[in-house]
Amino acid sequence: MNYSTPSSIKSWAEEDRPREKLILKGKASLSNAELIAILIGSGSQKETAVELSKKILSHYDNNLQELSKASVQALCEFSGIGEAKAISIISAMELGRRYRSTEAKIRKKISSSRDAYDAIYSYLADCDYEEFYVILLNRANDIISIQKISEGGTSGTVVDPKKVFKLAINYQASGMILCHNHPSGNMKASQQDKIITKRLKDSGDLIEISILDHIIVGNGNYFSFSDEGLI
Repeated sequence: MNYSTPSSIKSWAEEDRPREKLILKGKASLSNAELIAILIGSGSQKETAVELSKKILSHYDNNLQELSKASVQALCEFSGIGEAKAISIISAMELGRRYRSTEAKIRKKISSSRDAYDAIYSYLADCDYEEFYVILLNRANDIISIQKISEGGTSGTVVDPKKVFKLAINYQASGMILCHNHPSGNMKASQQDKIITKRLKDSGDLIEISILDHIIVGNGNYFSFSDEGLI
């Protein structure tokens, strides 16, 4: 008895194969599923690498940010994905995150809330729990350093003003931007967010270190205290 099996990528027209498509038409021509198919190389007995990649993306709502949070164990739950393939996907996601971080450091000057968001995004985008960072700036608003202050659970983290300003003084910063994430994706500033922002701003004013903004990151978007007139 003959059993039908899905056609392999090799049997497709050359321009439809992900690897060949990349060579012939360039990387921008590939869909996210096709790029992941190149990473995993092959699918399962029931589906091609592209079909499997589409299934994985669909599971994560076609959101690469959500996919980047996946563990090896979670990816291995898909038929056709073993540890090696899962590691390949996670490694690619991490390279993308580091690229964004490097790109942000190249654009050192902060001129807007969007610049601040671009600088901090790669540090906070994939976190399943709340983390608090500061972007330390010189008088020209160039980035001196980006430093983690604390990390906590899914609903909050403790911020020690002494640690914040010790770092600022050690780096001889003239100003800073406060940054933290909301793992829930809720872009509304909480009352606690407003309290810690005011406390740090008042303390900074006393020692002439300006708190220029407070950026909340979540689900590919951000909230700026400065843009909303809250600082």
